[in-house]
Amino acid sequence: MLIVHVHVHVKPEFIEAFREATLANARESVKEAGVCRFDVVQQVDDPERFVLVEVYRNNDAPALHKETAHYKKWRDEVEHMMAEPRRSVKYSNLFPDDSGW
Repeated sequence: MLIVHVHVHVKPEFIEAFREATLANARESVKEAGVCRFDVVQQVDDPERFVLVEVYRNNDAPALHKETAHYKKWRDEVEHMMAEPRRSVKYSNLFPDDSGW
């Protein structure tokens, strides 16, 4: 299992548009065979900041995700909405183990 946190800082005038585009992407992403979870969270004290918590079944799944039409649409749609380039941090799962996924 691979967990990726994607940190995004959105320009204030695009917060709602970013939310809508990102939620649409998340709804399609959870349908992918390699995706266990795809959470979208917004920082409470700084609503311009979001984290996408992507949980993949294996190390190949993120690359497959990036080939989907919905990801490419999202990427192109939100690029100009970001105040700075998004960044991702990869994690390996320790608990719970992935036997239930």
